[in-house]
Amino acid sequence: MADEPEAVHAPGVRPRKRKLWYELIECGLHGHRLEGTDAARVRPEDSLFVQEGAGGVRWHRCLRCDAWLPHPAPERPGRETPPDRGAIELPLRGRPLRDRYVLRLIAVDRMLHFVVLAVLAVAVFLFAGERARLRDPFYRVVDALQNGVGGPSGRSGHGLLGELDKAFRAHTSTLWIIGLVIAAYAVLEGVEAVGLWRARRWAEYLTFVATTVLLVPEVYELTGRISATKVLTLIINLAVVIYLLFAKRLFGLRGGGRAEEAVRAHDTGWHALERVYPGPAASPPRTP
Repeated sequence: MADEPEAVHAPGVRPRKRKLWYELIECGLHGHRLEGTDAARVRPEDSLFVQEGAGGVRWHRCLRCDAWLPHPAPERPGRETPPDRGAIELPLRGRPLRDRYVLRLIAVDRMLHFVVLAVLAVAVFLFAGERARLRDPFYRVVDALQNGVGGPSGRSGHGLLGELDKAFRAHTSTLWIIGLVIAAYAVLEGVEAVGLWRARRWAEYLTFVATTVLLVPEVYELTGRISATKVLTLIINLAVVIYLLFAKRLFGLRGGGRAEEAVRAHDTGWHALERVYPGPAASPPRTP
């Protein structure tokens, strides 16, 4: 936030060195997480996240990135003391915060797939319903284009125009089946996107299975005509599969769900904050 003071470390507090890339990004986007800024007084048990300084200045610890920021004591307190630890909802930090960023990046990719597939499904349904009315104008336009560039008159069985000609000659039931398959795939991508955005475990499994199944036709397509788009798509999906399988410990790999919960417990909670700053109360910060 623009009106927040510069984040520093409180005098007398030695932080342990650790990587804070995701915490700093989160605080840069949403501001620091401070508690007790509206409290009339600070208790000894609050020293892990707020401490009294000299000259009416208090030092507040960001519960996400561990920076200590000086704030003046409130002139009109909103409460007598800072909230108890049990009443404070701690923000994500460490590997759980990193995983949220990665999962939401995958969710954005799946949401883009959902939008494209949904539009394509709607186009197929509309085409199936209006095909008879569009047939004659389509062939007139094709014939005019081919004559204009010196090509042969009539229908061509090659290229994009040939594919469109096949679509006009396809059975209506076939087009509806194709549209339904595309729509179902769009719904699947949308469900994945929502579940991954909310960091649901079932969404990780669903995304892994769906992406793994798609790797087979993607690899097969590369045996024919190779393009940069196909290669990039395959690399992205391989990265998603490897990340979900190993980093998220699916199917019991690397300890499975229990190990995942242990990692989350290690990097979050009050004990994680105490592990980074084990004893700030013994050396209270002072204003310079």
